[in-house]
Amino acid sequence: MGTLFVVATPIGNLEDMSPRARRVLSEVSLIAAEDTRHTGMLLKRLGIDTPMLSNHGFNERARVDRFLVALEAGDVALVSDSGTPAISDPGSILVRAAADAGHRVVPVPGPSAVTAAISGSGLVDGPFIFLGFLPRSTGERRDALDRALRAALPLVIYESGPRMPRLARELGELASDRAVVVYRELTKLHEEAIRGTAAELPGLLERAIVKGEFAVVVGAGVAGQPMGDIDALIDAGIATGMSPSSLAKSIARQTGGARSEIYEQILKRSNGQGA
Repeated sequence: MGTLFVVATPIGNLEDMSPRARRVLSEVSLIAAEDTRHTGMLLKRLGIDTPMLSNHGFNERARVDRFLVALEAGDVALVSDSGTPAISDPGSILVRAAADAGHRVVPVPGPSAVTAAISGSGLVDGPFIFLGFLPRSTGERRDALDRALRAALPLVIYESGPRMPRLARELGELASDRAVVVYRELTKLHEEAIRGTAAELPGLLERAIVKGEFAVVVGAGVAGQPMGDIDALIDAGIATGMSPSSLAKSIARQTGGARSEIYEQILKRSNGQGA
């Protein structure tokens, strides 16, 4: 029975490649690579000629059986384009399948944008929530942020350059008082760290280069107010004539509560008062 090695590769700086990871990639029979072209360049620089087979988000389920056959004959390494596989990258399906089939799964730890960002932020000293890349639709993004912010724990979020200004605006609205550290191009030549509060973030990004990949660390907040306090805020807002949408956004920002849930409460209390 072969072993599946889950191998972390550099997120930018090639010097972060561990000797163990290098050895494993040279000794296995096959490498499951998110992008064979990308991994091929890494292997060429390392002087490794191990065969590869793609394993990305569009073919991961279809390729499982081929990798299980390979594991019957020898060891297989799983890599993503950068960092640690199966963290906002393909890999978890193959890992589960290999484990279920009785194969040994061995992580070969190393570079990860999550741990790199946390370690340099100074904002996390205990539990945190990792959101990865947020959904694209506005409603789903807001709900995901609402739920995470309500827990009042530090957050780690991945974002791409073109969508970073959007995330900055959302954090500024929903978590204005929280400390934020934004890392751009971690470990790469143009690595940059931007520090401030969520409210300041949109303005800070206007003076920064918004290209490449971002890892955002949001500091801890204050736990949401008891429901009774939220009810009082709802009643006060209704009395002023605020629209349900604006009122829900305002209360979520004040309390850390989920905007969608507060919105439903507003509608219920509005209907109750009207009756």
